[in-house]
Amino acid sequence: MKYLSFVPATGALALAFLAAPQGAMAQANEESAEEEESGEIVVQATRSGRRLADEPIRVEVLDREEIEEKMLMKPGNVAMILSETGGVRVQVTSPALGASNVRIQGMDGRFTQLLADGLPLYGQAASLGLLQIPPTDLGQVEVIKGAASALYGPSALGGVINLVSRRPTDTFGGEALLNITSRDGQDATAYIAGPIAEGLGASITGGVHRQTRRDLDGDGWIDMPGYDRWTVRPRLFWEGTEGGKAFLTLGAMDESRRGGTLKWRTTPDGTPFPQAQDTRRYDAGLTAEMPVEGLGTVNIRASAMTQKHRHGFGAVIENDRHSTLFGEASLSGKGAGTSWIGGVAVQADRYRSRTFPAFDYRYTSPAIFGQVEQDLAPDLTLAGSARLDAHNEYGTQFSPRFSALYRPGPWKIRASAGRGFYAPTPFVDEIEAAGLSRLDPLAGLRAETAKGASVDFGYAKGPVDANVTLFGSNIQDSTRLQPFSSTGAGQPDRVRLINVPGETRLRGMELLLRYRWRQITLTGSYVHVHASEPALSGAGRQPVPLTPRHTGGLVAIWEKPGKGRIGLETYYTGRQALEDNPYRQSSKPYVEMGMMGELILGKISLFLNAENILNVRQTRYDPLLLPSRAVDGRWTTDVWSPTDGFVLNGGIRFKFGG
Repeated sequence: MKYLSFVPATGALALAFLAAPQGAMAQANEESAEEEESGEIVVQATRSGRRLADEPIRVEVLDREEIEEKMLMKPGNVAMILSETGGVRVQVTSPALGASNVRIQGMDGRFTQLLADGLPLYGQAASLGLLQIPPTDLGQVEVIKGAASALYGPSALGGVINLVSRRPTDTFGGEALLNITSRDGQDATAYIAGPIAEGLGASITGGVHRQTRRDLDGDGWIDMPGYDRWTVRPRLFWEGTEGGKAFLTLGAMDESRRGGTLKWRTTPDGTPFPQAQDTRRYDAGLTAEMPVEGLGTVNIRASAMTQKHRHGFGAVIENDRHSTLFGEASLSGKGAGTSWIGGVAVQADRYRSRTFPAFDYRYTSPAIFGQVEQDLAPDLTLAGSARLDAHNEYGTQFSPRFSALYRPGPWKIRASAGRGFYAPTPFVDEIEAAGLSRLDPLAGLRAETAKGASVDFGYAKGPVDANVTLFGSNIQDSTRLQPFSSTGAGQPDRVRLINVPGETRLRGMELLLRYRWRQITLTGSYVHVHASEPALSGAGRQPVPLTPRHTGGLVAIWEKPGKGRIGLETYYTGRQALEDNPYRQSSKPYVEMGMMGELILGKISLFLNAENILNVRQTRYDPLLLPSRAVDGRWTTDVWSPTDGFVLNGGIRFKFGG
């Protein structure tokens, strides 16, 4: 028996009361069962339990095969997996420490909710979270783009990334991986899973990771921060004979990260400025579902996370703690062409700073939610979801989302529209990079809100798979930093966080084309984003910084099961508007090329990967260091291209058991 992935993602609230033919749902269920047996992907992130092809909301899913390919390129974290997904951009927020977040369709990374098996195990502020999650035990990665607060609450204004863990099979097995890089980095990860008793399975994954600090251009500033990290995560999976299921996960991570100036080196003002961050995180999560005859299925989900930081920004040391508590109870059911779910949830996010207690906050957001999906015909499905949050700081917020799927023959046409909100915190990108020492305490802020819509056209027949998506979003009350003088005269020496009047507008298109021929798969992608925002001066509009208007990629993979694979990839990134950069107003376009290969010898495989073969590096064009320290406290420009240049990595992977 196989332990099927059943863990639902965070709750949605549904408002739709639609009728349908009585046999529509039965037919869909039969098709779903047949395709699940053949390995068809079932989406977790929308809670409906539908096949990917039947889901009205557009969800992009990377399966285990794609994860394994990217894992061999960068075994230490999931950044590589996400950075090569169309419409998704991994943006470095702190060059000194390498911290990154995920921008979906041009929206700020703070609006992206990162989940593990549908649970907020990484909290609300997770700029380093991407770099601390090894992909070893991931079964699939699901991406929902656009305002998803109706599904996930105030942390999902820009979209959701759900990391779904692998499930044990009925035989014991696992794998271990060892990796080294040409930049003196090392990774060792292991995964073990199997049955414990009838209906009970378990897995455990862990890893140790290390990177030596590297100053690639000799200016005394570290271009690749050094770190030492270990992670461990055990999981339990239970499946009862009466349809009940439960899942328990525990996690621990410890990391020490170092950047800034090298020892005995200084910034342009003649002073050393080392940067550091020590992180220790613990989390626990539980989901359970139990069918109740005549009522439906009762679902319970809960999680807790705490992470403690010690930041170093030059001579300033900041000690703080982030914590997130989450709980949810819901009831779901299916019948007569309708699937539905409704319930209550509460999430509490807390931040405490021992160094700057004026920034402490405690957000609590109880909510009611629900979702209805209705099959009006075998080829037409409508879905409505909504959520009502009673936020203790930003009041009552209503977040609806409506979607439709029409499937004429080999075509799939989806349309979706929704609204969401975000509860501001101090941790915008600049503060992640520079700390709180020059930021005024938050006051008088309003919640950031967004309305978005998309239309998606998909075609799949034979070896051809194509998709075009048109999308747009309007963000109201977006928060940005505003410089000011604390003395009321002279040059600005501090910053404050304000709501900027007017709308931030995002318009764009995604194009994906995939062709399969024997063992070869060719994939081409193109993304166009036109993003503008009000100028802080109030005079007109300006491009949103660090948002390339044109990006594209071409990937070719040859793979023979049991023998190995060879991959070639090329990615283009167009010009980006830059802000407060003394060296240029817009970036240069650049091309990255990579090549990877894996040779499988039974239970052992050898792999080699060459990343950024053309050695594109920002410091080959301009210095990363600023001539003088910025008013917000940063010593570096924004990162608009790779900073680590050409990297070669390789290693060995061992598989054992079933």
